[in-house]
Formats: sequence, C-alpha cells, structure tokens
Amino acid sequence: MMITPRISLFILLSSIALLQCAVAYSAEEQEKFVEQEKKIEYKLTPSYYSSTDGNNASDINLRGSVGQHTVWLGIYSDKNNYHQERVGYENRLDFGLTRWVLSAQLASGGFIGGSVTTEIGGDTFGILGIGRTNLRDYYNLNFDPNDAITIGIGTRAIAKTELSFFQVRDDRLDTQQQVTHFVWRFKPSESQRITIDTSYKSGLISDNKFIKGYGLSITYDYHSYFVRIAKDQYANFNDSDLTRLSVGMRF
Repeated sequence: MMITPRISLFILLSSIALLQCAVAYSAEEQEKFVEQEKKIEYKLTPSYYSSTDGNNASDINLRGSVGQHTVWLGIYSDKNNYHQERVGYENRLDFGLTRWVLSAQLASGGFIGGSVTTEIGGDTFGILGIGRTNLRDYYNLNFDPNDAITIGIGTRAIAKTELSFFQVRDDRLDTQQQVTHFVWRFKPSESQRITIDTSYKSGLISDNKFIKGYGLSITYDYHSYFVRIAKDQYANFNDSDLTRLSVGMRF
C-alpha cells in the first residue's frame, strides 16, 4: 500500500496519541478509583428538522459522561421512513500543551466511523484532526464531511470567550466538499453560555452539481437547560435546506 500524505497524517496523529496515553497510563491508574466514584452526567437532546423538500425528521440523543469518558445513544427518523440507530464513545485526554479527542461510532446499516482531533498550544492553539468511515450509509448530524481532515486555530485568551476558526475538508472521496466554521462561545455568567457557529460550505452534491451555501447555529444555555436553532443551506450536501430546533437538559 502506498503511504500517502493523508495516511501519514492519520498515522502521525494516532501514534502521538497512543504515545501520550502510554506516558499518562500510570497516573491514570492511580486516579481510576477516584474516577469511578464520579457521578455520571447526562445530556438529553431531542431535535426536529424541517426540510425544504418536505422530508422532515426527528432525532433524540442521550449522552452520559464521567471524567474524560463519554458514551452516547441516538435514534434518527425521517418522513421517508429512514431510521438509523447509533452508539458512540469519546475519550478526552489533556496533556497540557496538547488536548486530544478520540471518537468512535457505530450505526445501524453497518456504519463504522472514527476520528482523532487535537488542540496544540496554550490559550491560543492550533486545531488538527482526521476522520475515517467504512463508507456505509449514515445520516450525519453535524453536516460536515466525515472522511475529512480538520485544520484551524482558536483562542481562550479573551475573558469569558472562546473563538475558533477551522475548516473540515474531504480528503478521500474527491467531492471537493469543505465547510469553514467560525465559532464564538461567550459565558456572561456561571449559569449562562451563548454559542454562535457561522459556516460556509462548497463542493459537489449527488448530481455533481457544485454548490455554495451558508449555515448559522445559535445555542443558549441556562443552568441545566439549553435551546438551539440553526439554518443550513444544502444540509449534508443535499439539494435542500434545513431548519433545526433542539431543546435539552443536563442532569
């Protein structure tokens, strides 16, 4: 097999993550009993999707987190009788100047996917990631390409604020699909948070039509509750627009 730059990037990220996991293993072993005593924190998110093609949909997602570990279950269903159940796992690792997110997901229909994402730096940091799937059918709820690389920058140097600018770009299927995000998170108080995600996309959709579109998502958190409204043109690189409404709670 030829080792391409894309494969090399995946190998590099995975190797660094495994190396740092090994270095931190003994410290994690010492803390494992404390970790087990932590309470599981849940997040429940029901969502409704209104589509311009009439294929409206709903989704319900339940996440459970304890320490650095998160597991989620979800069920998606649309008006055209497409259903998909999914389960996933995420592990967050903090090594000071590098912070990693390792993720894996399974879904009905035989879908398998995974990703590695890292922040490199302190208050101001670089963002680098890669995702891969087995190319089975999957309704992607984040609307970014799954088989893609992520490159960007971010900062937490501003009080109560986090800014990030990054691009998710298909590097496997020759679709030219890419989504560029600018995300602003602002925490005016301990009990409130506002998140605004603006995005611009371009690339080929199923009929080889080249499209350009925009997206906007606004989320407001208050104590344990949150509401999100979003608008996506050519959502999931299909020839329709979506309006999404999500409400939820943490408990």
